[in-house]
Amino acid sequence: MNIQIFGTKKCKDTKKAERFFKERNIKFQAIDLSKKSMSFGELNHILKYIDLDDLIKNNHPNFQESLIPYTSDLEQKKGLLLENPQFINTPIVRQQNDATVGHQAEKWKTWL
Repeated sequence: MNIQIFGTKKCKDTKKAERFFKERNIKFQAIDLSKKSMSFGELNHILKYIDLDDLIKNNHPNFQESLIPYTSDLEQKKGLLLENPQFINTPIVRQQNDATVGHQAEKWKTWL
């Protein structure tokens, strides 16, 4: 099983996701979005399983000042999101044929 967890060190739900897999001795790759953004290909793979609007953290204090809420073109919106990872809801937990956003322990159990 190849698990990737996209999140930040400050995110409590990211810590919970990491703990979930550690407790079950499942190796995972942790990607800190505050240090490294996901690639366009990774985002497109995730969007096969998660709606773009669910990925966007629109309650971030600076969100309304960004271009994201005023952009209707999907490709441009994805690019802006990748350039501004602080507007991505975390954690995003990805495996080969699925992905989740937020703490989804019940869903992750079905992957085991």
